[in-house]
Amino acid sequence: MAWRVLSRQGRTAAGKSCCDGQNAAPTVDRRTSAPGRAVTSYTSNGIAYDREGPRGELPVVLVHAGVADRRMWDPIWPALTRERDVVRVDLRGFGDSVARPAGQVSQAGDVLGALAGIGVGRCHLVGASFGGGVAVEVALTRPPAVASLLLAAPGGSLLAEVTPDLQAFSDAEGAALDRGDLDAAVEANLSWWVEGPRRSPGQAGPAVRELVARMQRRAFEVTADWDDVEEKELEPPALDRLGEIAVPVLVLVGGLDLDTVQAAAALVVTETAGARRVDWPDVGHLPALERPADFLDLLREWIAE
Repeated sequence: MAWRVLSRQGRTAAGKSCCDGQNAAPTVDRRTSAPGRAVTSYTSNGIAYDREGPRGELPVVLVHAGVADRRMWDPIWPALTRERDVVRVDLRGFGDSVARPAGQVSQAGDVLGALAGIGVGRCHLVGASFGGGVAVEVALTRPPAVASLLLAAPGGSLLAEVTPDLQAFSDAEGAALDRGDLDAAVEANLSWWVEGPRRSPGQAGPAVRELVARMQRRAFEVTADWDDVEEKELEPPALDRLGEIAVPVLVLVGGLDLDTVQAAAALVVTETAGARRVDWPDVGHLPALERPADFLDLLREWIAE
């Protein structure tokens, strides 16, 4: 089974202050990006990112879902960057972060390295799905770097159990990849992570489906020969350390999402002091894509508190 199948959605599961270090000299390389993007900035460790918006206030850093890359933030990017200093990254193995690691992959380490390289010492951190798990690991690894966490459909290292719906997805994706059927593997991801178990195909909207299909296929292609790459796990794991999080946490949950994500959200809210939960009954696993205007309003309110 491919590296991403094992790592992306957690298959191993059974007070805000001004930015410090923003003015450090960035380490930047610019080169042609994946199809559909003109120019991409890279840090010295090969992580692709965009940074736009007025400097001064604490930056907002966006970490994408496991079925996506930084393009998932396109619907909110123009409006958000008119108002705030915003960074979005491609995690290693996604989008334009195509450099194969020399050893184990540490997604949290890559994010921290990228932020240090571009001069962001502290930020509001927003993570979607797998990116939510990465965001929590960043906060646990380097607490001073994170002023607040917004976790939209928490996944990845925050998934505590393999529920029947998660197992059904994993079986479908794994079977498709085993027979070399990339179309079917992409479709499995769309069926489970775009529509989800409580909707029929197409109910999440064709634009969302088409974008996620492109991003998901790109990730499969980037990591096609990464079967031997291992992911470095946080020790002790994030699930055992939620009580250590001392910053404000907002958890957004879609009512049409998988049971495993519902359980993860409940656990994060229960185990993290002062965490708040917001439920959107009419969306699935990707609320930022299904209701971008509402997500932008929620984010604005959150970082203004």
